[in-house]
Amino acid sequence: MEDRDFMEAAIAEAREGIRTGQAPFGACIAKGGEIVSCEHNRVWERTDSTAHAEIEAIRKACKKLGTIDLSGCMIYSTTEPCPMCFSAIHWARISVIFYGATIKDAKKYGFSELEICNAMMAEVGGKRIPLRQEFMREDCMALFAEWKASEGKSY
Repeated sequence: MEDRDFMEAAIAEAREGIRTGQAPFGACIAKGGEIVSCEHNRVWERTDSTAHAEIEAIRKACKKLGTIDLSGCMIYSTTEPCPMCFSAIHWARISVIFYGATIKDAKKYGFSELEICNAMMAEVGGKRIPLRQEFMREDCMALFAEWKASEGKSY
């Protein structure tokens, strides 16, 4: 599998989330060319403001691999990880972040995002996590329109 395949899996997860009344976010964690975990946002389902797609994918990957150290893994997120998710990615030692839409894009659709970009978080934290920014952006941006058409609610 290639980078595009992993992001497409994250997009498919986000669509599943939209279908079930969740916000339009998906994440996929891969290692060694294989999917380790894919999850969508579950904030409304779990009544848990921390149940973002990235957090859910990290929890599932850690359980599957039997470790909290996800070194060598890559995360593919349909939207730039928020500061909470970026911190979790940092603590899990995920090696690369790919994301489509930006935090500013999410904010335009009504999400209460903190406008602290991943590049800034990496710099301030002293960790140089490679970022593949705006990867498949148009495909990821389409999720917001699909979510809005479904009359989804933001948080």
